Amino acid sequence: MTPANETTLCFVPLDKLHLDEVLAIEVEAYPEPWTRGMFRDEIRNKKSYFYVAFVEQALVGYGGFWLVLDEAHITSLTIRDTMRSRGLGRRLLEFIEDAARRSGARMTTLEVRESNYRARRLYNSAGYRIVGFRRGYYAKTDESAIVMLKEL
Repeated sequence: MTPANETTLCFVPLDKLHLDEVLAIEVEAYPEPWTRGMFRDEIRNKKSYFYVAFVEQALVGYGGFWLVLDEAHITSLTIRDTMRSRGLGRRLLEFIEDAARRSGARMTTLEVRESNYRARRLYNSAGYRIVGFRRGYYAKTDESAIVMLKEL
């Protein structure tokens, strides 16, 4: 296995041609997956900056944010299950933060499922801090979300 820092990642804007693979990853990753229509909305939304990540020809993850004034709200950050624990999520997060910074954002915010300890560890180690809770945020499971923020 190649160390993550030696793995070449390529980031490209989300396109409708990516949707089948993105949806397959989404369904494996989340109990309340986004729909095809939600991803199509990301492609059409002028405030959305959404990218897919490739290792060679393989789509390994995706993520994006909405830019509202000087805030980048991270809407998704997901790595294919078989590619996790290789540092790719951290590199995708860093790419998203850099894209947000270049777009004029001064901070990033996000919600993370309370039980998603892996993601919470990543965000904590990347400098995000807890700024709030959204009780019952996830309708299907009634799970709360933790709201996190990072100054860029």
